[in-house]
Amino acid sequence: MLFIDEAATERLSLPASERNALLHAVEKLEAFGPSLGFPHSSAVQGFPGLRELRPRAGRSPWRAMYQRVGDVFVIAAIGPEAQVDHRRFTRASRLAVARIAELEED
Repeated sequence: MLFIDEAATERLSLPASERNALLHAVEKLEAFGPSLGFPHSSAVQGFPGLRELRPRAGRSPWRAMYQRVGDVFVIAAIGPEAQVDHRRFTRASRLAVARIAELEED
């Protein structure tokens, strides 16, 4: 599991209860790997390969955008749930894709 630095900073800006919920979701991803499915994880529409980690089985207003790179899950951005703020969800998804591409170049 790898948090890109910017995503780690975004995580710290969440309220404490949401930060804890996100960390529990990350623990589930670590435990179940790619078999972690809905409602804990789902594909991000329009962004092939990108997935959203859904804290509290989707009841959290926050999402962690991640992708598997080799054998590592890379959490690349934190953003609001799409129905809460679609524009910022899309922005977080775009940032995640760009950050992962940059990571893969290095």
